[in-house]
Amino acid sequence: MTRRPNVVLVLTDDHAAHAISAYGSVVNRTPRIDEIGELGWRFESCFATNSLCSPSRASILTGTYSHVNGVTTLVTPIDASQPTFVSQLRAAGYRTAIFGKWHMGEGPGHDPEGFEEWQVLLDQGEYVDPQLLSADGVRVVPGYATEIITDLALDWVDSLPGDDPWCVLVWHKAPHRPWIPDPARPTSHAAGSVPLPATFDDDYATRTSSARRAAMRIAEHLTAEDLKVDPPAGLTYDELAQWKYQRFMADYLACVDSVDDSVGRITDRLRERGDLDDTLLLYASDQGFFLGDHGWFDKRFMYEESLRMPLLLSYPRRLQGGRVFDGIVTNVDWARTILEACEVEPHPRMQGRSFWPDLLGEPAQPPAEGMYYRYWEHDDVFHKAPAHYGYRTERHKLVYFYNDGLGLPGTGEWTYPAEWELYDLLEDPHELRNVAEDPAYRELRARLEAKMWQAQACVGDAPHPGQPRPALLEEDA
Repeated sequence: MTRRPNVVLVLTDDHAAHAISAYGSVVNRTPRIDEIGELGWRFESCFATNSLCSPSRASILTGTYSHVNGVTTLVTPIDASQPTFVSQLRAAGYRTAIFGKWHMGEGPGHDPEGFEEWQVLLDQGEYVDPQLLSADGVRVVPGYATEIITDLALDWVDSLPGDDPWCVLVWHKAPHRPWIPDPARPTSHAAGSVPLPATFDDDYATRTSSARRAAMRIAEHLTAEDLKVDPPAGLTYDELAQWKYQRFMADYLACVDSVDDSVGRITDRLRERGDLDDTLLLYASDQGFFLGDHGWFDKRFMYEESLRMPLLLSYPRRLQGGRVFDGIVTNVDWARTILEACEVEPHPRMQGRSFWPDLLGEPAQPPAEGMYYRYWEHDDVFHKAPAHYGYRTERHKLVYFYNDGLGLPGTGEWTYPAEWELYDLLEDPHELRNVAEDPAYRELRARLEAKMWQAQACVGDAPHPGQPRPALLEEDA
């Protein structure tokens, strides 16, 4: 029998793909993260199905959409007893552990289950001297969180006796807000040196009012805690916006540097142990992030910078290096894929499509035609992002802002009229021209409305009561 691989999943929080040099970053270099792609695969079209920390983590673990696993917002804690790829691995003889950011609730029924060892940050966690929760209670660990989490993971792996395969989740807080760099690590990112994104001054001319309501603007919504120092006096509004961008990016990129160092430590240790070739090593973020794109920070929206997840994967014993996967995959697909790579059966409840056969050059299913997305945390008190769902194909993206929290925890009480956006990603890759009402796209929009409705039904979700059934489906009825 072929040796089953070990599994290391390094997951960061809010690390945008366009802040990774393997994805063409113009703002930083990440050589140790890039190395995973050089040893294996880089995924160009990996997308979050709900671009928010807790929901994405729940989808990654359970291989299900938010409406199935119950983690729709930041304050809907997970039922930790539900099956995950980790619990399936453990039942198949794997040793299992998680260290770092959990952020899916705390207490009985919500603490990590399916792990023989776990030490996780309380809620969002602290960058410096973090509190760690385990089965033994809470303790404060002196030091910087990224280093501590890495140390715990490597020490656990080194402590394992015997030859049983193992799976460790190394889930970092970084580079999540408020972007506190390691005080012991010199930074190479001087404020003022980071290029502005091309869409920094997006005027939202064709966007809906739904998008305009979001309280995520660099110019207006970064706090004193985020900026850490007072701005110079006498700046104009535009000058102050650019100063804030530079402050934010200098700290964000410094946090990423520490993560890159951590990834290098993990790869080096696996190599020293002789385990690298037999380890399925993944690097990813729980979603994308706006880095001044469209004038924003944060995520939540279905726009590309938020939707796209970096994903790099290596397993040298089975996969060639330096490959690029262009097909559409989502975070819901990871559970089935990891389990198939480990020759472990997925739980029948798991959704998604395993892309493991594609990596072996033996596709078992047709490629995904598109992906379904739904953001539930409508009009939350901090970010005011609107509830919406949508459908993305290789070329087009349709978004329906239904603007209703449906009474879910963490949502606002106000509702707003529904609105549509449609983007042609080939003609408009920066998503600056909403063509939902353009007569030239009328037939395409009708087809995409039908595709979105069908994709929604396929994953067991339901449309908002305010959305009419697509006309093309009425004709076929």
